[in-house]
Amino acid sequence: MALVELRGVSKIYHLGGEEIRALDDVSLDILEGEFISIIGPSGSGKSTLMHILGCLDSPTRGTIKLDGTMIQDASARELARIRNRKIGFVFQFFNLLPKLNVLQNVELPMIYSGLPARKRRERAVEALKLVEMENRARHRPMQLSGGQQQRTAIARALVNDPKIVFADEPTGNLDSHTGEVILELFRKLSQEGRTIALVTHDPEIAAVTPRRIEIRDGRISKHLDPKLAGLDRANAEPGTRSAEHNAGAKLPAAN
Repeated sequence: MALVELRGVSKIYHLGGEEIRALDDVSLDILEGEFISIIGPSGSGKSTLMHILGCLDSPTRGTIKLDGTMIQDASARELARIRNRKIGFVFQFFNLLPKLNVLQNVELPMIYSGLPARKRRERAVEALKLVEMENRARHRPMQLSGGQQQRTAIARALVNDPKIVFADEPTGNLDSHTGEVILELFRKLSQEGRTIALVTHDPEIAAVTPRRIEIRDGRISKHLDPKLAGLDRANAEPGTRSAEHNAGAKLPAAN
């Protein structure tokens, strides 16, 4: 079952009389429980796609359905509510508030949801246990390693039990060993049935995902770049879904 459906989505900017298509007629399904990477070189449109998928921006044209709800014409307030309840974000630079401890940072999305303090605390502790950070609950971000900060950020993304988690270059600010640990955590979360999309230009990240979607010039590429997609690392393991499959499949019309 498709959790996310994009049909004919374009994002167009006008600068100095010139039309710039950051996304150009993109159609895409993300199935519930999928673990995917969205890849592409700098300026390809992958970040724009993540912003639209994550309800951080709206398309110029086209339709978007998330968890059965059409959202392309939603107001800013409606988009904020959808982000809070259905989407989790993990960023390259963690985006933790330095004056709050780990537990308080993880509680933040639930404050916006209006949950009572006791319930917030219980759920935050459970999310920290998922990423093995409960013993650091009283530490502040500056007292943590980069990997521990990213684990905290992942717990914050999971605490509202979102339908999908987007991670934008989640290992870009980490050393290689710590990055591997974080990717293993995402793999574990995927095996538990969570829907996860990693946005990256790093082949080593793309290599861990069963499905890779390559964006070039604002469109889904019909043919994956094997080096960019990490296929030489993954050795094209069975079950991998390619960009050619994604682009060539006949998609049903959105309702």
